[in-house]
Amino acid sequence: MTAKPPLVAVLSGAGISTDSGIPDYRGPAGLWRRDPEAQKLVTYDFYMSDPEIRRRSWQMRRSAPTLRARPNAAHEAIVRLERSGTPVRVITQNVDGLHQMAGLPERKVLELHGTARAVTCTRCKARSEMAAALERVAAGDPDPACEVCGGILKSATVMFGESLDPVVLGEAVAVTKACEVFVAVGTSLTVHPAAALAGLAADHGARLIIVNAEPTPYDGRADEVVREPIGTALPALLERYAQDVSRGSR
Repeated sequence: MTAKPPLVAVLSGAGISTDSGIPDYRGPAGLWRRDPEAQKLVTYDFYMSDPEIRRRSWQMRRSAPTLRARPNAAHEAIVRLERSGTPVRVITQNVDGLHQMAGLPERKVLELHGTARAVTCTRCKARSEMAAALERVAAGDPDPACEVCGGILKSATVMFGESLDPVVLGEAVAVTKACEVFVAVGTSLTVHPAAALAGLAADHGARLIIVNAEPTPYDGRADEVVREPIGTALPALLERYAQDVSRGSR
């Protein structure tokens, strides 16, 4: 009888999407470092209290590359691993939806920080497509209100000052404790609580692999640290892993 391959958890951060044209906001040259004022556009209290902040936020969303981006080789490599029969779960700090666009089933992606592809009403919680809201902005509405109740609309992302969804976080913790391999890719592992998942995985006996351009606080606990470009390093790493699993199941 062939043994079932072990569960692989992938924690993905902004670095996995830079090859898709989406900037790393927290990296050495990231937007939050270059322009701290830009953080106000995605800070809940500023957003809710200042109509001008909301108008600027909607213009930022219109010009952002997120909705135009396409999956890259790193996203596709994870999908290939999943389709090979390996149990895979992605825990992502990203809001771009590129894992799902690459072909990973929705139920296998845990979006810790929500999604930029939808909007939600801060009053009635109605949810709709970001693209439709941006069409209203393009048509001349600088701060589109909820079409259900007239409340303030915001991106369905977790803004600064908001808490993560406890259900999503709970599922991420459960996956982390259950996995046998934990790959942290393109993340600085400094933003909590997501960063703590790397240590939690190691605590529960998982093989910890970190693929990131810059050093992270968890490098010393990792079984393997890869500094090569993610677009080539992750596909090679996952291909090697799939071959090792295949040989071990024979």
